[in-house]
Amino acid sequence: MLASAAGVSSPAAPKPLILHIGPPIKGARSIDARGALTFPPQGVAYRDNADAHRVWRGIHALAPSLVVDPSGNDSLAKALQGKVPVARQAPKGAVKPSLIALARAANMQRKPKQLAEQMAKVFGHDLPTVTYIPAFACMGRVRLGALSDVERIVAPYVNGAQDSLAKASSSHFSGHLIFAQLYEQTRNPTYLARVKAAADMAIATKAMNNEMSDGVFMGCPIMAQAGKLTGEPKYFAASVDHLKFMQNLCLRKDGIYRHSPLDDAAWGRGNAFPALGMALTLEAMGSSPDPHVLKSFRELMAALRPLQDEDGLWHQVIDKPASYAEYSCTAMIGASMHIAIRNKWIDRSYDRTVDRAWAAILARSEPDGTLLDVCESTGKQKSETDYFHRAAVWGKDPRGGAMALLISTTR
Repeated sequence: MLASAAGVSSPAAPKPLILHIGPPIKGARSIDARGALTFPPQGVAYRDNADAHRVWRGIHALAPSLVVDPSGNDSLAKALQGKVPVARQAPKGAVKPSLIALARAANMQRKPKQLAEQMAKVFGHDLPTVTYIPAFACMGRVRLGALSDVERIVAPYVNGAQDSLAKASSSHFSGHLIFAQLYEQTRNPTYLARVKAAADMAIATKAMNNEMSDGVFMGCPIMAQAGKLTGEPKYFAASVDHLKFMQNLCLRKDGIYRHSPLDDAAWGRGNAFPALGMALTLEAMGSSPDPHVLKSFRELMAALRPLQDEDGLWHQVIDKPASYAEYSCTAMIGASMHIAIRNKWIDRSYDRTVDRAWAAILARSEPDGTLLDVCESTGKQKSETDYFHRAAVWGKDPRGGAMALLISTTR
């Protein structure tokens, strides 16, 4: 899962990082894990063998040049052989960049278009259903210039061979944003018809929100896009009404969103969905954004900014640093903030927050499409612990890939 360091001549002269395994050490990066651990860890991260997964994935996330493990864990040293050396104590002399550090340094040099092109080789090549994950990957490819290929992919849904709203879920409504994008580029009225059909169904069903904060993203943007493309005010009004409906269900007094009324836990993607949903809604509203949507978006951005961790990430339970740092919510929140800065909805003091999120995405995205720690699909959970234990995918995850394309093609 590492990019090859072959041909890389000390890219950007990476500063060697020494990572300590065990109790925190002042002035050093540490991962606090104690007891007998086996590597590579077995089971589902971070549900099983959580400490071992934290160590193993933390090493790959931080890409140190040396791991110091006072316990002398043989399985860790063997598992990391050829990637990064492991020692029982830090040496007094200089440490050379490891293979993993060189590969990381090369990855960090990528420009947004380069990352987007790498992700586009893996994601966005089919649309089995018009739901947001494959649709947003296709949308990223359109922004890269693959319009004709994406039109080929969506053709069954516009020529009548398949019904884009068959067995519709809330995810289908956000998925239909692909048709709004295609209509703006081509002015093909069949695309507009699909946008209106989705928006009308969303209005009739309250976006099938299932009481989850996801509903801000699933319903509001498609209704706002219908308003933008048709000029009919009813769609904008419905979008604002739906935001208020979702806020009554899920917005906490501290300014962040519980995932559902079932529990007060503030799931990471359960806050990224409202962030991105409002950003896309405001974009569709253009130069006259609704005051309530704009105020709500700014308040959420202000609430989320201090929750970003030292590595630029937001977490699986967004206000609980002990939960794992999560890829997709970081990409979505970072993209939302960048869109907002570009449109002057928030000020340039957010630049640093966005840059740190972008660096975190670069660090956790391999050129072959492998992504580190994307939370699996998640419905309403009964407790905060259940959110802590949602599986963290390390691989070519379509959801993460779609959001990697989003953040890399909006920068």
